[in-house]
Amino acid sequence: MGSMPSEKPETRPYHHGDLRTALLASAERTLREKGVASLSLRELARDVGVSHAAPGRHFKDKQALLNALAENGFERMAEALEAADDPALPFQPRLTAFARAYLGFAINNAELLELMYARKHEPDASEQMTAALDRTVGSLERVIAAAQQRDEIIAGDPEQLTLTVGAALHGLAAFTANGIYAPDAALDAVEELIHQLLHGLKPR
Repeated sequence: MGSMPSEKPETRPYHHGDLRTALLASAERTLREKGVASLSLRELARDVGVSHAAPGRHFKDKQALLNALAENGFERMAEALEAADDPALPFQPRLTAFARAYLGFAINNAELLELMYARKHEPDASEQMTAALDRTVGSLERVIAAAQQRDEIIAGDPEQLTLTVGAALHGLAAFTANGIYAPDAALDAVEELIHQLLHGLKPR
């Protein structure tokens, strides 16, 4: 009998502070399989084996959960983009590698990406999510600015050029998510897309 109190906590898998991580992982699985409408804190609690009140220690409501999912997504995307970036490369192969990393993330996380962009401008979006978003956009802007410094591309506002390149990349990702492109075909199209962005469509 005396050993019961010390054994009881060991039967609860998330008592050391990783409940938030477990809830987010379960939420992302639900998002992939059933969509955002199926997310509920009560169902997530059931999935990870805790009381229905336990998620409230980390997320005050569903909106807070969605914000956390989006923030986590932006952080992971930023890590993927930064891992793919090689400042030693000339601009075209550097941007092509960057674009493939973005598209790869988009293909593998289509539902999450939609949530990320839906939540980024919500009034209750956290400063952390804004910072994570800025990190992803900033990584592309740094690639653009470095190419300008090397005279590899035109001068001008790097923010505007980033918008142009980012819109093209996200457009290809959206076409893929909507079934216009198969994922493999979309990845194969990246090199030509970057070539067209850099050289234009007019004959020379």
